[in-house]
Amino acid sequence: MPVAITTPGYRYCHKLNHRLSASISALSTAKKPMVTTASSSGTTSNAGAFTTIKETVTLEKEIKKSKFIAIAGPISNEQSAHSFLNQVKDPRATHNCWAYKVGDQYRSNDDGEPSGTAGKPIHSAIVSSGLDRIMVVVIRYIYLLLTYIAMIKIEGTNNMNLQKNFRYFGGIKLGTGGLVRAYGGVASECLRNAPTCLVKSKVPMGVEVSFDLLGVLYHQLQSFEAEDIKQDYDTGKDGTTMVSFKVEFDRAEKLEEAIKANCSRELVFYKH
Repeated sequence: MPVAITTPGYRYCHKLNHRLSASISALSTAKKPMVTTASSSGTTSNAGAFTTIKETVTLEKEIKKSKFIAIAGPISNEQSAHSFLNQVKDPRATHNCWAYKVGDQYRSNDDGEPSGTAGKPIHSAIVSSGLDRIMVVVIRYIYLLLTYIAMIKIEGTNNMNLQKNFRYFGGIKLGTGGLVRAYGGVASECLRNAPTCLVKSKVPMGVEVSFDLLGVLYHQLQSFEAEDIKQDYDTGKDGTTMVSFKVEFDRAEKLEEAIKANCSRELVFYKH
């Protein structure tokens, strides 16, 4: 008569060790395709000032047998966002979900979570914070409940066959609403704790002037702390040069007015 002996045991772990990785590899390959979203314009706004975070910050939180680690950092463009993601993501984690915002451009990724339950809440947290040029990666580790089952089957006299079976339980299901609250919540809390700074954008400008007005022009450029001042004499006009420079966005209009007021003739400004 068959005899079944079941010996349960368990342990919790937040990282998948070498012995378990082969058993759960099928689950990893079953993840849904990456979900990304971007603004319709696809452009980045460089005008004005913006607030961002000074440095990379991390927040760790446990929610119903899942560990969530939010990592936020400053970025400048899409390339730096991918670089930041590669630095902080954990390939051993269950999910590495993220979102970033650079001006009008944004993207998000659910990384296998149900569509709209991870990337979008993280992006919403970024928008609500009022911060720009940042990326938030939320890493989720599901605690694994490991149960070992040994079944002994007796087939005839003294003939025993030992079979081993591992069962894995992925924590407690959070549900769609729970995932949205979890990902959005840890992202928001992480950003609230982050040190911030105000960054003023530089506006590239140019003006064509005659040689006799260069002294007046340079005096105003220095007064308004203009940077990257360059001259181009190839204007096609005798006695004139094109002076290009950069100035803080909120000073650009006042600088233009000051230059016009101190010059004896009409000037044409170029803003790039």
